[in-house]
Amino acid sequence: MTTLIEKPAVDKPLWRAYWELTKPGVVALLMVTAVIGMFLATPGMVPLRVLVLGSLGLALSMMASAVVNQVMDQRIDAIMARTQNRPLVEGRVNTRAALFFAAVLCVLSLLILDVFINRLTAVLTFFGIVGYAFVYTLWLKRATPQNIVIGGLAGAIPPLLGWTAVTGEVHPHALLLVLIIFAWTPPHFWALAIHRRDEYAKADIPMLPVTHGLDFTKTSVLLYTVILLLTALLPYLTGMSGIIYLVGSSILGAIFLAYAIKLKFRNDPKVPMKTFGYSITYLFLLFLLLLVDHYFRINLI
Repeated sequence: MTTLIEKPAVDKPLWRAYWELTKPGVVALLMVTAVIGMFLATPGMVPLRVLVLGSLGLALSMMASAVVNQVMDQRIDAIMARTQNRPLVEGRVNTRAALFFAAVLCVLSLLILDVFINRLTAVLTFFGIVGYAFVYTLWLKRATPQNIVIGGLAGAIPPLLGWTAVTGEVHPHALLLVLIIFAWTPPHFWALAIHRRDEYAKADIPMLPVTHGLDFTKTSVLLYTVILLLTALLPYLTGMSGIIYLVGSSILGAIFLAYAIKLKFRNDPKVPMKTFGYSITYLFLLFLLLLVDHYFRINLI
């Protein structure tokens, strides 16, 4: 049985340790999709109260999930090179303090959303926290190589939460945004898993490259990329978006597909991380295109 690696405490400011626990980079990308979800829900400007307090509430919930994720993954993080400098592994924050921090973030998030936004958003946010921090991290991640596919739903709901924060209702267009991120998650994460295959194997995590091999995973990345590109057409096909989005998303998708093809057919160790890096750029620009197209069409009317 692998034991947690003991590391001396690192001399860094305590506030920085707590900040790192919240995975600010991941939260920032998710918040982009949530805020754009807010703007897509209305033809005009998002009410300032909703924009500020809604964003704060959602960001705190994502931070809380990230902290719980790191608490649950301490053993794994100590083994994998990319996570060995996380605060809990380095001993800069202890488990009890991290859990208390996560609880405070969670309670503040749900209070802000319930009191100042609406109950639907608060309830959906709560289920999102439970889905990511506990169902995915504690169970699915260790139970099945399809962990990222099934658990990806929890990470796909930020634009839905942004939408409901404005309208107080679940709209089919908001579900389309969720579907796009849901389809994006497997090729995004499996590209990273290919690069980190040996580390996942050492940590005894059944990621797809570990259980089914690299070639199968590369094929899966390619197929899911095709599914993603087809899914990304739905906003245009349903009338949610117009020609600006169609052209832009097609170009972004063609580039993503080119990376997936290279990953499948070229034995280049640099391609998995390049694919992973582009997938982040793809999602950011795709949602930005949705926003630009949304307001361009409104101004034409």
